[in-house]
Amino acid sequence: MRFSDHKVTTPARLRYQTVEFDNTDIHLCTLRDLQEFYDPNGIAERLGIGSAVWSMFGVLWPSSLVLGHYISDYDTAGKRILEVGCGIALSSLLLNTQNEDITATDHHPETGLFLNRNALLNNSEIINYERTGWLEKTDKLGNFDLIIGSDLLYEDQHIKLLSNFIERHANASCEVILVDPGRGHKNKFSMQMENYGFSNSQIVPIHTKYLNAPFKGRILKYVRH
Repeated sequence: MRFSDHKVTTPARLRYQTVEFDNTDIHLCTLRDLQEFYDPNGIAERLGIGSAVWSMFGVLWPSSLVLGHYISDYDTAGKRILEVGCGIALSSLLLNTQNEDITATDHHPETGLFLNRNALLNNSEIINYERTGWLEKTDKLGNFDLIIGSDLLYEDQHIKLLSNFIERHANASCEVILVDPGRGHKNKFSMQMENYGFSNSQIVPIHTKYLNAPFKGRILKYVRH
C-alpha cells in the first residue's frame, strides 16, 4: 500500500468521508468496509494479524466517534498526549488540527500510512507515530500526561497487556480516557488500573446523535496525581 500527496494506490478499496466537530471538519480516507484485505508480503500475518482481523484498524468505529467528540471539548492544553491503538486515529487527527502535542501508536503495519495520508487530507502537520505492540518494550514513545484510546479491551488477556503498557508510558501525574463499547472487561481493567494508583469514574455519553444507533458503552476516565 502506497500513498502519494494526491492519490492512493492499493488493491484494497477505500472510502472518503468527513466527520464534523462544531466548526471543524476532519476528512478521512478509510478502508471501504471490513471485507478489505491486502497483505501480499505477510507483514501483518507475522505480527499475528490474520485476514479475519486485518481490516479492523482501517474503518471508523462508533467508539472512535464517541472519543473524538468527548476529547474535542476536553482540556488538553499543554499536555503531552498519546492515542493507544489509534486505528484510523480520528482523535489524533482532531487534536493535531488544534496544534496539540499528540503522538499515535498502533500494532497494525498499515496504520502509519493511513495516518500520514489523513494528515495531508486535513492540511495538517504529520503526526508523531510509532508502530508497536503492547508486549514490545523497546519503543521510544516516552511518557505522557494524557493517554486516550477507544474499543481496546477485546479479550481478558488485553486487560493486563493494556494496563501495563499504559503504566510504562504514564507520567506520575496522568489522565487516561478510554471509550469502551461494553465488551465486559471494563471492571477488571479498572481494578488493574487501581493497582497502579489510578482512581476511576465512568461517564455515560449523552449527546450521540452523530451515531447511527444508541451507544451502550461508557467513557472510562482514570486519574493519578
